[in-house]
Amino acid sequence: MDDDILTIEEVARYLRVSERTVYDWAQKGEIPSGKIGTVWRFKKSEIERWVNERLSSNRPAGTFGTVQVGHILSPDRVVFLNHSRKRDALVALAEKLATAPQIKSRQELVSELLRREELMSTAIGRGIAIPHVRLSSVTDLVAAVGVSQVDIQDFASFDDSPVRILFMIAAAYNQHAYYLQTLSYFSARFKSQELRESVLAADSTERVYELLTKAED
Repeated sequence: MDDDILTIEEVARYLRVSERTVYDWAQKGEIPSGKIGTVWRFKKSEIERWVNERLSSNRPAGTFGTVQVGHILSPDRVVFLNHSRKRDALVALAEKLATAPQIKSRQELVSELLRREELMSTAIGRGIAIPHVRLSSVTDLVAAVGVSQVDIQDFASFDDSPVRILFMIAAAYNQHAYYLQTLSYFSARFKSQELRESVLAADSTERVYELLTKAED
């Protein structure tokens, strides 16, 4: 465990959980991680910080509460997209997210989202992508949603499915726990085939917002 970069096996041994658990956390964005090619890798310093945050908050790793969507998303930041290339879709949605008062630097937001995507695809499968960044120029966590009218083929999703729904998150740099909580929440919500199909079938952005903010069963 002296190396700066860890494998799934090393993280699992360090945390005393199964390799499958670490893999699931990485897929959901619940643990700090990145991909080199198709292989997950982890920075030791980030894993240690992640564990310390959860120990200090008396909350087990991987346990997250409910996110109040209406607090981070507004109807004007739900848009229909018509871009078949990942970069174009990301820029269009980032421009919309940048209209939120919590975003103080549009340029930094766009460039950092693109840089983050170059490091590792944010597609999580099932036609969903959750591009996300933490920036010092963001004052509070905020989100935007894009529903693509066309398949976006170049997201390199692990299940090879084209992306149709993008949930974009920007958070302040000191909001690591809330940031992970939000990523986990939407990764779990979009596992619902009914929700995905309803969002794609929506005839207005207002209907998409309603679907995402209504109380869960």
